[in-house]
Amino acid sequence: MRADNEQQRHLMLTEPIGRLLFQKAAPTVLIQLITVIYNTADTYFVAKIDTGASAAVGVVFSLMAIIQALGGSIGMGANSLISPMLGQKRESEASTVGTSAAVMSVGAGLVITVFGLIFLRPLMWLIGARGEVLPYAEDYARYILIAAPFLTSSFVLNSILRAEGQAMYSMIGMISGGILNLFIDPLLIFTFGMGISGAAFATMLGQMVSFTIMLVIFLRDRSIVRLRPKFIGKKPSVYFGIVRMGVPTLFRQGLASLSSALLNVQAAAFGAAAVAAISIANKLYMLVRNIVLGIGQGFQPIAGYCFGARRFSRVKRVFWTATGAGTAICIGIAALVFFFREPIMVWFRDDPDVVRIGAEMLGFLCVMIPLMGFSTYVNQLYQSLGFAVGATILASCRQGIFFVPLVFLLPSLFQLDGIVAVQAGADLLTFLVSIPFMIFFFRRYLAAPDGED
Repeated sequence: MRADNEQQRHLMLTEPIGRLLFQKAAPTVLIQLITVIYNTADTYFVAKIDTGASAAVGVVFSLMAIIQALGGSIGMGANSLISPMLGQKRESEASTVGTSAAVMSVGAGLVITVFGLIFLRPLMWLIGARGEVLPYAEDYARYILIAAPFLTSSFVLNSILRAEGQAMYSMIGMISGGILNLFIDPLLIFTFGMGISGAAFATMLGQMVSFTIMLVIFLRDRSIVRLRPKFIGKKPSVYFGIVRMGVPTLFRQGLASLSSALLNVQAAAFGAAAVAAISIANKLYMLVRNIVLGIGQGFQPIAGYCFGARRFSRVKRVFWTATGAGTAICIGIAALVFFFREPIMVWFRDDPDVVRIGAEMLGFLCVMIPLMGFSTYVNQLYQSLGFAVGATILASCRQGIFFVPLVFLLPSLFQLDGIVAVQAGADLLTFLVSIPFMIFFFRRYLAAPDGED
């Protein structure tokens, strides 16, 4: 039975904010956690091989971030267009955007696969694989590249389902692949003796399963947006609109890949232990960040529907509700990780150098974690409501405008201590910049009285 947009729209515009945000955010938080599980599980199991293998997973994460950036930008571009369209009862146009985005994601993934496999070794060297880490990185990246079309497409299907408020369906698809990856990781790595290649193969299978489940949901008309050949966009403006609205995500996630590669290159000068420690600490930090992103992805379709229906006061309420919830969760997690940062590092890799460097980095990050929710949701507010320029600037701050200068400046001044402080410094500056952006947006676009339904 096909989903009903009128029911969904009524829910978005009338349901109490707290309850509605929980309903929409709970599945997206789980989806984000599963995304982290793909790589964190690999990090944990591969770390049992040796420090070089553990460092390789961290290095190849930069490549995964590139793939996720392309899929995520196309998906978020479609998401930002679809939610207001459904709020305005333009279902056919929403289906055109969704189908066109799905086609784009397959093409983008195939391009990455072909060129990545052809230039595998230079690519690994470029993102920071050196010495003993390089052969491990090549073995791991080969399967990740093969899976690229499934990963990019999964991000797009997931974003479309979230845009129409059907996050539960996307959660089913993502969790199924994540659980599969988690269980077959140790089996392939140790039982079948595939080593780091087994970890990558497990990730590839998980992505394929997630993609297949979500595709079936669309083909069986369980969604509002329909994916059909007849809805493939014939006008360039359709694709331009998707790209334009996806640019902030491309900048945010693309710069995350760049920053990860730069950090790996800088850390490589201090040996494999430094690269492994920074990789593990970043995975733990990503766990928190993905919870924050999940809450934000729950509030985005609500904000999109309400903005499209001119319910401006409701947009403001859902923003502050999300910010309060995200900040409270961040404070709790930051305190927990700070006091147990050394045992956490030991759990991943019982190497004194890895534990010492990783615990120091986690200490810096925990101080900044409580600020993460506000800056993230200001960025997502701009993007979900169609303000691409402001969203792109904000998305570029954390991993680009502030991170890139700091990743060169701090290590030159403080050596390894500077490297572990880079991300925390960039996050602090991003938070400070987000404050005037939020004030301007509220005064300029959300100050008008609510319109009629």
